Amino acid sequence: MKFTQEHEELRRTVRQFVEKEINPHVKEWEAAGRFPIHEVFKKMGDLGLLGVTKPVEYGGMGLDYSYGMVMSEEMGTVHCGGVPLAVGVQTDMATPALARFGSDQLRRDYLAPAIAGDMVASIAVSEPQAGSDVAAVKTTAKKDGDDYVINGTKMWITNSPSADFFCLLANTSDDKPHINKSLIVVPKDAAGITVDKPLDKLGMRSSETAQVFFDNVRVPQRNLIGQEGMGFMMQMMQFQEERLFAASNSLKGMEHVINETIEYARERKVFGMSLLDNQTVHFRLAELQTEVEALRALTYRACDLYINGQDVLQLASMAKLKVGRLAREVADSCLQFWGGNGFMWDNPASQLYRDGRLGSIGGGADEIMLGIICKTMNTLPGKKK
Repeated sequence: MKFTQEHEELRRTVRQFVEKEINPHVKEWEAAGRFPIHEVFKKMGDLGLLGVTKPVEYGGMGLDYSYGMVMSEEMGTVHCGGVPLAVGVQTDMATPALARFGSDQLRRDYLAPAIAGDMVASIAVSEPQAGSDVAAVKTTAKKDGDDYVINGTKMWITNSPSADFFCLLANTSDDKPHINKSLIVVPKDAAGITVDKPLDKLGMRSSETAQVFFDNVRVPQRNLIGQEGMGFMMQMMQFQEERLFAASNSLKGMEHVINETIEYARERKVFGMSLLDNQTVHFRLAELQTEVEALRALTYRACDLYINGQDVLQLASMAKLKVGRLAREVADSCLQFWGGNGFMWDNPASQLYRDGRLGSIGGGADEIMLGIICKTMNTLPGKKK
């Protein structure tokens, strides 16, 4: 992966935005359980940060995903996981399929405002009984005249309390699970949509996540993204960018915790010597930084192949698997070195401890990633007859 001056300029722009507009407010937003998403997104839209990889004709920069990865990595300098998660939902989860396969009308009505920061997007896939098992979703969208009539419940939907529209996955036929699903743009103000109160989450506290109910919700059939029955395939494609986002977004957050732990351990005196001078401590921190660098190399390689049109299903799944586990490892090891201070709510290690745990669940659980990797290695047993 070779970064150009344009990559570095984007990196500086994101870092300056984070330092000025986000990090000074993180403690306040975490305590409130929300952040002013429309205000923040509008500022990001004005800088072009919500459309880095999106088509120029709809307000995007039209750059390849290496630029999206740079933005994601720099958003990892935010001192919490909730705000970057909300941004990632907008840029890498709810809009990739819309940008690739949506009609010109849909992209003018929804993608362009999302890129500009005038609309907040949400991805509505998971259900109470269908998280990582996307094929098991039960929400239906049945044709009635020129409309779809949508019924069902979506769970753990990030950005939903403030969303202006959903990219919703629903069953549009009674065919087999992998070919009966479609992606549909559903405006939040459509009659019959109820967003429940925000969920009380372990981490990602500043992002709002809620259950959403669809009761005979009517939307025009022209809100279909791409072709009917291709929703599962398009969602699997979206997952690749989501997983690359998850991996790259966590790198600098883990480094921040490692560096903060180094400084604390250097100043902390235990039994007459610096805590950092204990071989157990400085060796462990060296191991953790090595693991972060290894993940960075894996993520960069996956991105490099992705922008060159190659299949990165295996590598993106490996990166997603690794980041979920490594975030837990970094958080747990560093928290231990902070002692009692590590058990405090506002400690950087405890912040990662809470926020990072989602990495092994959201966007496909570790077990799903392992299954995908095994399938690409041809080691997954076939179904027994």
